[in-house]
Amino acid sequence: MMKPSNEKPLLIDLCCSAGGATAGFQRAGFYVVGIDNKPQPNYCGDEFHQADLFNYFKKHWRRFDAAHASPPCQGYSLLAFAPNRDMSSYPMLIDPVREMFIKSGLPYSIENVPQAPLINPLVLCGTMFGLRTHKHRAFETNPPIYFYPAGCTKARVKPKGSGKRLGQYYGDDALMVTVAGHQFSAKAGSRAMGIDWMTRHELAEAIPPAFAEYVGAYLMRAVMSRRGLTLHAPDKGYAPAKSVISTGSNPVSSDGTTLTPCG
Repeated sequence: MMKPSNEKPLLIDLCCSAGGATAGFQRAGFYVVGIDNKPQPNYCGDEFHQADLFNYFKKHWRRFDAAHASPPCQGYSLLAFAPNRDMSSYPMLIDPVREMFIKSGLPYSIENVPQAPLINPLVLCGTMFGLRTHKHRAFETNPPIYFYPAGCTKARVKPKGSGKRLGQYYGDDALMVTVAGHQFSAKAGSRAMGIDWMTRHELAEAIPPAFAEYVGAYLMRAVMSRRGLTLHAPDKGYAPAKSVISTGSNPVSSDGTTLTPCG
């Protein structure tokens, strides 16, 4: 693992995908190392390692100042309650990830859908940050976060052809966009999320960087407190990936072990 030349605090981002959360943590002032079981050619962080999230964390956690994870959400989503829908193939990783983080003693956050079994979660919405999406995501944090940046406007996207509506599914100029599944254009989703480096599929799986920037400011405060230092102003903006370390195109480690799926 590279050592950041500017001595920024290090944060590990498990199940990082293309880096929606990573970008936010970078804006909060962290040097971010992303871990995923699949190659992520569009990853925006400082470093990327294709690896099993549990094995990598257990081996390297002492190098980090804070930790974040975005475990697969499908098994916790509303689809899991749909009749005749088999969700048994989706991994349920929140509990083992939480246990791993708690044992490390690092300040941490775990992100997932609001229905997920998170402890005292902070639920954020895109409208709290002036974004054109009402995507809601929940964060379990340690130390806990008790304050919201703003209220949720409860805006909704109404179906195409329903008359007056706040937004639409396919229009690039939509005022409000549901960035999920396949019912949005890449241009509209990119603008709605504040993300300009992802494909449409990656956008559908991502969270807005604004969410992680907000959570990251609290994690940074915890890191500085542990160091006995005063919180510094977080960096704004994010840098392209400086180092990509991958075991290849398949989610299998060099010793043939199948990597824990991140999505």
